[in-house]
Amino acid sequence: MHTAILNIISLATLLAIGAANSASAAPWVPQASGTSENLRGICAVSAKVAWASGAHGTVLRTVDGGVTWEKLRLQGAADLDFRDIQAFDAQEAFALSIGPGSLSRIYHTVDGGQTWQLQFTNPDSKAFYDCFAFWDRKHGIAISDSVNGKFPLLITEDGENWHPLEPQTLSAALPEESCFAASGTSIAVGGKSDAWFVTGGPAARVFHSGDRGLNWQVVPSPILSGAASKGAFSVAFRDRHTGVVVGGDYEKPNATDKIAAVSDDGGNRWALAATGPSGYRSAVAFVPGSSPLVWVAVGTNGSDSSVDAGKTWQRLDTGIYNAVSFAPSGDGWVVGPKGVLARWKPGRKN
Repeated sequence: MHTAILNIISLATLLAIGAANSASAAPWVPQASGTSENLRGICAVSAKVAWASGAHGTVLRTVDGGVTWEKLRLQGAADLDFRDIQAFDAQEAFALSIGPGSLSRIYHTVDGGQTWQLQFTNPDSKAFYDCFAFWDRKHGIAISDSVNGKFPLLITEDGENWHPLEPQTLSAALPEESCFAASGTSIAVGGKSDAWFVTGGPAARVFHSGDRGLNWQVVPSPILSGAASKGAFSVAFRDRHTGVVVGGDYEKPNATDKIAAVSDDGGNRWALAATGPSGYRSAVAFVPGSSPLVWVAVGTNGSDSSVDAGKTWQRLDTGIYNAVSFAPSGDGWVVGPKGVLARWKPGRKN
């Protein structure tokens, strides 16, 4: 939902107010991103490697844990807004830019961002691709805002070519129902064939496919909805059963009503969190290897954590963030407006 993305004009000091099973230390360690651009894409690969992306063709990479971030150049992309980035190691990554028509593009690099191949340029002036997700290096899926009552989908089966996916079953989009391009996480995949995407506007719905997008089921979620600024912004699943959705109203970032919902049956049913995050949240992820498993949700008035699969949340800090990502190692980063970039405190798992 491209009209529902706001730009923050100032930064907040990272404040620690505690977290589950933690002392008073701040959860995020700020790093020098080397840019003042609005960052919305982040992909943590390992303890050393992470990629980030944002406005005005910005793509960043670190190979030393964030001590230094290198700004990479994509020829002809200076005016693009890269809202999503997915990487597999220090060399290979995909970057997705958002916007109507030809502004929605997908690029690919296999040499650490020294050169990029333009794999897809959106030919439909009405389509607006928000984000993508990958099962592995060769297989990925991307989603657009709805067009004429349908959600356009793209798929790659070789990591090189993208083509429209024509589902056998996919419920029609409601009038004005769309996805959000706030953090690159309104679509998620799991296992070898599961995919979920979430929507906002007139309803906050969750779509699920168990066969890589050929067939979809849709269910309502209790996340706040009813206006273009409201809905489900992000979805994440730790396995085929346990998932969390977050969202709210980006125009009222401090409102705490109906921000998070949880599912323990693969997304067939969703229950509102008993104690939700501390305001609108644009992204959610879990920390692999943490015990108990820690979930983290971030938004423009801070971050929160949950240690009970999203049922209850506790505020971590009051920073201004857009997106969060954790590597299989449990190492993670958060990004935000004006080049905000910070690392999950080394050694912090809960």
